[in-house]
Amino acid sequence: MKDYHINLFYSEEDEGYIADIPDLKYCSAFGRTPSEALEEVLKAKQAWLEAARANGKPIPAPRYRPAIYKVA
Repeated sequence: MKDYHINLFYSEEDEGYIADIPDLKYCSAFGRTPSEALEEVLKAKQAWLEAARANGKPIPAPRYRPAIYKVA
C-alpha cells in the first residue's frame, strides 16, 4: 500500500517547520525542527483518519505526488 505524501518546509513567518499531507484536507503540523514537524504530522494523520472513521467520512486514497514525480 502506498502511504500519503508529506510536504515539509520552513516557514519564515512561523519561525519553524510546517508539515502537511495534501490528500488529507487541513492535516498539518508545526515543529521547531524538521523531525519534530514530521513527528507531529504523523500524529495529526492518525487523528485525522480516526476521526474520519468514527464519523463515517470517506478516507481518500493516497494520490498526491509532487510534479517532479509525475510521468509526462
